[in-house]
Amino acid sequence: MAMRLHITLDDTLVGELDRVVGARERSGFIARAVRRAIDEHKRYEALDVTLGAIADSGHDWDTDPAAWVRAQRTDREQLAG
Repeated sequence: MAMRLHITLDDTLVGELDRVVGARERSGFIARAVRRAIDEHKRYEALDVTLGAIADSGHDWDTDPAAWVRAQRTDREQLAG
């Protein structure tokens, strides 16, 4: 179901919008842009909720992160498949 909305954009922005997608494709373009913005907002919310979920110290990688990554890449027992 589609809902009609009334939005206000300045003339310059509408001109750019028409140049990019044409006057007949405004709604579709705006809908896709709003969907992407909402998805991005949800990702930021999810990241914000997880801040602090992992302790700042006490990890296997604390002393030498590069060595830990190399070990993870070469340890075939941990690879799936």
